[in-house]
Amino acid sequence: MVASSAESSISDYSIFASPGFDPNEYANSILAGDTYPPTKQKTGARNAEAGKEDISVALGKLSFGIEDVAQQLRQVVATHHETLLAEASSVHQLETSLLSVRHGLGEINGSLEKLRLKIRIPYQNLNAHVNRLQRLQLASDVLRRTSRFVLVARRLEVQMAELEKASGVSNQSSIKVAPGTDTPIDAEIGPEGERDRTVAKAALSIAELTALSQADLPAEASQDDQQDAIIPKPIPLHSINAISSHLSAIDGARAKIISEMDIMMQNGLKELNRSQLASALQTAHNLRVLPQLVQDVLDEVIAYVEDRIRHAFDLAKLSKEAGAKESPATPSSLLYKSRVRTEPTNATAPQWATALWTRLEIMIEELASSCIQVYTLEKVLKLKKDSITKAPFLDEAMKVLESKPSSTFWMTTARMLETQTKDAAKSSPFFQQTLSNGYPRLLRLFHDFFSKVAVHTDTVYSQSQQSPETVLILRSTMTFESLYLSRSANRLNESVGTALSGGIRAPPSMPEGIAVARTVINELDSARFDPLLVRSVAKNVASALDMFVQRIDTIVVRDRTATTLIGPNVSAQLALNAQLVSALYNCWAKLNKLDAEYHSSVVSVINPSVESLKRAYEKIVDPLFMSIRRDLSSIIARLNRVDFGKDADPMAGAGGASSYMSELAEKLSFIRSEVFGRFSVGDLMKEWVVTTVKRVIRTFILHASIAKPLSETGKLQLTTDMTELEFALNAFMMEGGNKIKSDLIADDYRALRTFRCDLTILSYKRRLIVL
Repeated sequence: MVASSAESSISDYSIFASPGFDPNEYANSILAGDTYPPTKQKTGARNAEAGKEDISVALGKLSFGIEDVAQQLRQVVATHHETLLAEASSVHQLETSLLSVRHGLGEINGSLEKLRLKIRIPYQNLNAHVNRLQRLQLASDVLRRTSRFVLVARRLEVQMAELEKASGVSNQSSIKVAPGTDTPIDAEIGPEGERDRTVAKAALSIAELTALSQADLPAEASQDDQQDAIIPKPIPLHSINAISSHLSAIDGARAKIISEMDIMMQNGLKELNRSQLASALQTAHNLRVLPQLVQDVLDEVIAYVEDRIRHAFDLAKLSKEAGAKESPATPSSLLYKSRVRTEPTNATAPQWATALWTRLEIMIEELASSCIQVYTLEKVLKLKKDSITKAPFLDEAMKVLESKPSSTFWMTTARMLETQTKDAAKSSPFFQQTLSNGYPRLLRLFHDFFSKVAVHTDTVYSQSQQSPETVLILRSTMTFESLYLSRSANRLNESVGTALSGGIRAPPSMPEGIAVARTVINELDSARFDPLLVRSVAKNVASALDMFVQRIDTIVVRDRTATTLIGPNVSAQLALNAQLVSALYNCWAKLNKLDAEYHSSVVSVINPSVESLKRAYEKIVDPLFMSIRRDLSSIIARLNRVDFGKDADPMAGAGGASSYMSELAEKLSFIRSEVFGRFSVGDLMKEWVVTTVKRVIRTFILHASIAKPLSETGKLQLTTDMTELEFALNAFMMEGGNKIKSDLIADDYRALRTFRCDLTILSYKRRLIVL
């Protein structure tokens, strides 16, 4: 019952317990007869009806509610009076503690006030003094800069007046030049002229005036200082009337100095005058524009070089130039004018080629001039140094340059040449044919270029040493070099193919070998002036010679028929091999002399292939000589079958040579006339003959010295055989009616004579003993 009444009372007072309850709006809604709250809310039927009741009823309910709430409060106080008393006692104790806290806070406030008087106020005063000091310093700096500005501006006026006076007297530099050269007598940078020195001083004054007029901070403030105080910005001098009157004159002087600097730079590069270049660079350094000046000059030179290269390989302009030269001197109205040709005809090709080579010669001269200018500029940059830091001007210029001026020139020139040559070779058969056939002439133009710039640069291009810059330039013409090498390889291969065109039916011999060697020598001789080209040609030569050896190796006969020495004629296989040996030997003999004519780098490329020629013919000849030695040794060995111990028959006449010796003489004659006669090997034949003669003499002495028993008649017979052997060997050593020098076999021939004399002396002693 009590719970239900409490719930009903709570529901009656729910409108008043709402956090958004507004008594004014509630009273207005009662007076207007509307519901409260205005929005539709589900507050129960009793709430909806409360707004529609009369004012008296509403006031009665409010009075009843107030009394009800007061009664409930009395009940709560009566019920919980002990707890409320305890809370009141604790609040009284808390007030005592709060009093002590309030007293402590008062003391802290007093201490803070004392600290404020001791710290904050002095700090504020000090801050005000610091700000005042900064303003004074700023004013002092402005006055200092203004005073210095006016002083330097007056100095600049005097310098410009001196410059105008010097310009009126002479515009030429009085520098002595060595006769026949463009280089000053003093290789080092000597004292600059008075006018150039005045320009440099004026530039230094202008740079100082520019620095004074700039409103930069005198010193960088730290982050803590910037947080504590606001530093006022310096006052720009442009806003000062005493300064503004000088600005127009300074701008005019700056323009004049820059113009003088450009003129000195142009004249210095044109005349290769290091003194003028040094003055121009010093002026730029004083104006703080040195890196930009060097960059601009280098860009101009490179742009000029690119334009010259592009102009040299411009087919349209070349066709117009060639067409203008070849046009006849007849009235143009009587002639049929065709469109401009982009390719020459067979009749006009020589004129086009002449025009092209003229353009290339002019291009090379201009490239050499530009290269010398770049190197001269770089040398001056290295020699000139800052007067304070002693750092070369080149280090300052490298702040904006990607690489040294000389390196930039070489790389740009090589890249442009490579691009233009490739485009020309692709777009024009005339360019491709003319420059590939005349590639040695193009290389000679580049050699002239290297020789011209070598005096002023550190580039070297010789047989033993090539600078990287020169190799880079020549590699840019690889398009035409590849075509030239391809045609050179074709000529070498055609020569080899022609020599072996007959195959086994008409094998190559001495003329074909000489023809191959001549082709090789001609190709090497055409390229010998250039160390890189001759190495490339040498590689083609090595390939051609290897192919020559390989194809001959397939023709060589290696069976027993090629080494058979049965007369009266040699076999066809031996004659075939003899022709192949003649071809290989004569080719090798011609090429073996190249060692003294070419550099070791070229010889090292060719030598393996040349030596392969020698190994090839030796491989063919060795089995034949083994057969010759075997046959001759077997014939001489028959000496041991002859009975030299029997006595002579008194009834028999004087006998001739033994049968084995007669057969040996016939075999030697056969070998000399039929076998060796098939070979055309020049001096090698003498070596073969001498080797064979030495072999025969030594073998005969070996067998004759062990012949037993040996009677007087046998000794006479052996002496007769040796005499016959001498006649046979003399005939064997005859060549074209002339005898090969016997001093080559002197030792062996002396041994044969000594052996015969010993036999004669021994026989004489025995006769004396018998008597």
